[in-house]
Amino acid sequence: MRSLRIVSALVLLLALVSCAKPLPAGRSAYVGAWTGPGIVLVVSQEGRVVYRQGTGTFRKKISAPLKEFQGDNFIVGVGPAETTFVVTAPPRQVAGVWRMTVDGVELTRGP
Repeated sequence: MRSLRIVSALVLLLALVSCAKPLPAGRSAYVGAWTGPGIVLVVSQEGRVVYRQGTGTFRKKISAPLKEFQGDNFIVGVGPAETTFVVTAPPRQVAGVWRMTVDGVELTRGP
């Protein structure tokens, strides 16, 4: 029984990892660790997205492959479980600092 759970967990992990696709050409500006008030958003070149919002008792956490871009917005998730990140201002440099506005919050990219 225990070995069946281990095998199931490994199959699920492999499925999650294999769903990630590298970011499309022209989207490399999205790559990096972005932070804002109570938010951390990490986008990897390999197509993985990690998102944490909130502190204390209210927290939202997502770790999933990037499925696709729709305009500047991007969708992450596996199968029907997905989240759309609404990007109202795509990555851009302002006074030497990379900024992006996601879900109404301005984020900055660290070094």
